[in-house]
Amino acid sequence: MKLKWCKWYIYGILLPLFTVIFCEFLIYYVVIGQCSWPNFKNIKDENNKNLVKAMLLADTHLLGPYRGHWFDKLRREWQMHRAFQTAITLHKPEVVFILGDLFDEGQWCNEFQFFEYTSRFSHLFETPNTTKLYVVPGNHDVGFHYALSRYTLDRFENIFNVSSVELLNLKDNFFILINSMAMENDGCSFCSEAEKKIKNLANKLNIYKKNSFNENSKFPNYSRPIILQHFPMYRESDILCNENDEAPPELKNNIFREKWDCLSKSASNMIFDKFNPRLIINGHVHHGCHIVHKEDIHEYTLSSFSWRNKNNPTFMLAKFTPNSFIIEKCQLPKENTVILIYITAVISNIIWIIINKIYFKQ
Repeated sequence: MKLKWCKWYIYGILLPLFTVIFCEFLIYYVVIGQCSWPNFKNIKDENNKNLVKAMLLADTHLLGPYRGHWFDKLRREWQMHRAFQTAITLHKPEVVFILGDLFDEGQWCNEFQFFEYTSRFSHLFETPNTTKLYVVPGNHDVGFHYALSRYTLDRFENIFNVSSVELLNLKDNFFILINSMAMENDGCSFCSEAEKKIKNLANKLNIYKKNSFNENSKFPNYSRPIILQHFPMYRESDILCNENDEAPPELKNNIFREKWDCLSKSASNMIFDKFNPRLIINGHVHHGCHIVHKEDIHEYTLSSFSWRNKNNPTFMLAKFTPNSFIIEKCQLPKENTVILIYITAVISNIIWIIINKIYFKQ
């Protein structure tokens, strides 16, 4: 009788309990713990006093009041919360960038709903005091260009303290955060304002560049900037992408629509010409990609951080110095792996119950 109770305790309670704990907590440490900060080959870069450690992700798409089942919302938000907090705990980045589409229904929310949205976001993606968090708007946060309004844009910018074009100087590493929906080049007030800021910012960086070799200069030391935005730069499709988290074969040949799937060719050329960036990082299309423009301008597109959009989500760990950068893309647990573990555990329990009944009948 004692042996029977012990077996029931192990298989009936401990095994299901361990399965839940592993799938909902421990698996994130197992998978994310396999990723680490990349190291520069040059020891001078690794020991550079201006080195910045950054974590980047995109397209969290928190569900709002209109779309999705409550369990879908609970499941996906728990996955992102555990993945994010585990990554923060293990890797301790100095700064985190989330590149748009924080919300799935931000453009449709009223004031109360948006306040509830931002409260959930702040809880799910909470960072310690030692880690700064910056975001850029996505089309699901404020609307595509055709649906963009001063109300939705101001609301997002005021809460997250961002603007259409913004320069962030971290240890002489220049990050330029851009609102992709204001890159339409159609003369609207949003676009005109953004283009004016781009011109002014380009002039400011040129002044920094001209004074770089002046030891008595009061300006920051110049370095080629890093562009952070939601939309990818103009490209015809994902056909040239070759990443572990790239789009599935049936989607790679799909032709991108300018101003919808990516920036227009004219907006992309404006950014290239004005800033001559060394690196561009974005999201939006939910699949990973790495492209090199004009021989030395690297562009990385991040896949969605949510299981709702991607079975194998990823995030990026990056080290920046004023003259170098190095990238590491980190995997999150795959949703189908977690489901398979649960199914295997359930089937094992059912088999044990059947065998146990047959054995004790005899």
